Amino acid sequence: MFDPEFIRNVAIIAHVDHGKTTLMDRILELTHSIDKRNMREQYLDSMDLEREKGITIKSHPVKVFYRAKNGKEYEMNILDTPGHIDFTYEVSRSLAACEGAILLVDATQGVQAQTVTNTYLALENNLEIIGVVNKIDLPSANIEETILEINDLVGIDPETIVKVSAKTGEGVLELLETIIHKVPSPTFKGTSNEKLQALIFDAKYDKYRGIIIYTRIFKGTVKKGDIIQLMATGSTYEVTEIGIFHPEMIETDNLSSGEIGYIVAGIKNIEEARIGDTITFANDPIDKPLPGYKEVKPMVYAGLYPGLPEYYEELKKALEKLKLNDAALVFTPESSPAMGYGFRIGCLGLLHMEIVKERLQREFEIAVILTAPIVIYKARLKNGKEIEITNPSEFPEQDYLETVYEPYSKLDIITPPEYMGDLINLTQVEKRGTFSHVSNAGKNRVVLHFEIPLADLIFDFFDKMKALSKGYASMDYEIIGYRESKLVKIEILINHEKVDALSYVVHESQAYEIARKLVDKLQELIPKHQFEIPIQAYCKGKIIARSTIKALRKDVLQKCYGGDVTRKMKLLEKQKEGKKRMREIGKVNIPQDAFLALLKINEDETKK
Repeated sequence: MFDPEFIRNVAIIAHVDHGKTTLMDRILELTHSIDKRNMREQYLDSMDLEREKGITIKSHPVKVFYRAKNGKEYEMNILDTPGHIDFTYEVSRSLAACEGAILLVDATQGVQAQTVTNTYLALENNLEIIGVVNKIDLPSANIEETILEINDLVGIDPETIVKVSAKTGEGVLELLETIIHKVPSPTFKGTSNEKLQALIFDAKYDKYRGIIIYTRIFKGTVKKGDIIQLMATGSTYEVTEIGIFHPEMIETDNLSSGEIGYIVAGIKNIEEARIGDTITFANDPIDKPLPGYKEVKPMVYAGLYPGLPEYYEELKKALEKLKLNDAALVFTPESSPAMGYGFRIGCLGLLHMEIVKERLQREFEIAVILTAPIVIYKARLKNGKEIEITNPSEFPEQDYLETVYEPYSKLDIITPPEYMGDLINLTQVEKRGTFSHVSNAGKNRVVLHFEIPLADLIFDFFDKMKALSKGYASMDYEIIGYRESKLVKIEILINHEKVDALSYVVHESQAYEIARKLVDKLQELIPKHQFEIPIQAYCKGKIIARSTIKALRKDVLQKCYGGDVTRKMKLLEKQKEGKKRMREIGKVNIPQDAFLALLKINEDETKK
């Protein structure tokens, strides 16, 4: 058992691609935690998807042992956390497991919006924050300006900010020494003799051992054979294995106050091991759980269908297996006349949804179609009943509807001042946002504060923001609640038949514009048939936009040489009658791309 006085628990917080995982590579090398033969770049990113996208999707804890300059050996538990907004709750629970945080900022990009949010999360948890400027070896590094930005936003003394290069290893030993001297030991939070009080900050599924709980022990000691209780569900289990991350899982005798490790207890369902829950002893429980636990609810829904209908069962099994490693993913069966049988999936955000789709295609080799995403709307009906809407087809008819509410978010954009005008115009004019105020974000950087409907934020906002700011702006958002809104449902009719998978919900002021773009885009995506195909957008009892796909015509006059004009007219009339009968009995073949038309209606503008 390691003396808690020599334990340090820290998390690394940073924006996407600022070098968290590369810094961990250098720490693992310098502390000799990994044999050189087994070392690889981005060691803690276990998924191919994480390596390719250059992002951390799952939190990765690791324990290293470091002999400091004072001759004493320290145990350091370092958590490499995700940097994207979709995984903020996971980051907050990781921070709750620590006493300190490394605020890592890329010297070539400066402080980014998500970094600020995670830093405030660390401050709320009363963590000791160590400012670190990374990538100092690059010619484009603006070290002094980045230090001033950190000082302006967080108030860290510029003299104490550590300068490192995660790529070359420069300054990393100095960072380890700073962690030892600045981050407090966990002794003040509890002792090994008290009742067990441990936090679940992550969990994953293993097909041989069941659910593996990632935990921080605040009080007490847990060992193999103990009967534990998960307080959120009240479920009890016998501990079958306990260990640490060094950096791979290594079994140990016990875990005591102040330590971070894992617990295996034969748990089969990941919904039992909820992130943020508290573990205690079943026969001697604590009075109340650790603070901060909340249910993680999906914010964005979409239809997910197999590329071929016969793969429905395979897709169902794949989703069930994927959910074992992702408690935030929810799915329910649904069917569409156009798409057949599939599922309605709920995710934390668009990146989370993209990762789910990519993992299904890579890990389970299933081609899938993902329809346009929709946020959760709420509606009050005239009979007093309140409902949640996660599918446009569930949107009630206007005759039954009293009020509709949509989710709003607080949006912060950090940008150089020269792009302020364009970004304010994008948010206020195009996206129904409301400008609040502007604040300073260091030298030559400002923070624009808005309130904006979440639905407008998830559709192409990020791409447009990056295009307008030439890649310099970054954004962060936080859901602030629901507000009454004038929303309507647009239904798409193809050859006079409604296609549920193409329905969508939109603000009344944008209904015609989006409907017009959508029917035009569908005209491009649906191939010509032997008959004319009308595409109509229907809203509030009337058609508000229409486009027509002309019939694929055969030249019936090809063999008609000369003669009276009535011969030609007779042939054309005969063809016209045939086309009419074909339209009445013919079926329109809608390609898969057409169901993503709503996502593509603005792609040409974004490219410009």
